[in-house]
Amino acid sequence: MKARIIVTLKNGVLDPQGKAIEAALASFGIAGVEGVRQGKVFDVEIDAADAATAETTLKTACEKLLANTVVENYAVEIA
Repeated sequence: MKARIIVTLKNGVLDPQGKAIEAALASFGIAGVEGVRQGKVFDVEIDAADAATAETTLKTACEKLLANTVVENYAVEIA
């Protein structure tokens, strides 16, 4: 079973990487890009009995390792 985990910074958390990307785009002459937020994507293959079990397992992985839940949100998508 395939899954995708998307980790993003919570609203209100400063994103210096996003600001650096925004500035770099402007320096390359790419105008009109504002409010860039940087995140992480994990594509995962998981052996689970069903989608509910896979989602529970991957949420545990996010809570323990893949996301810093103090400053990040995550979403699990089962394909």
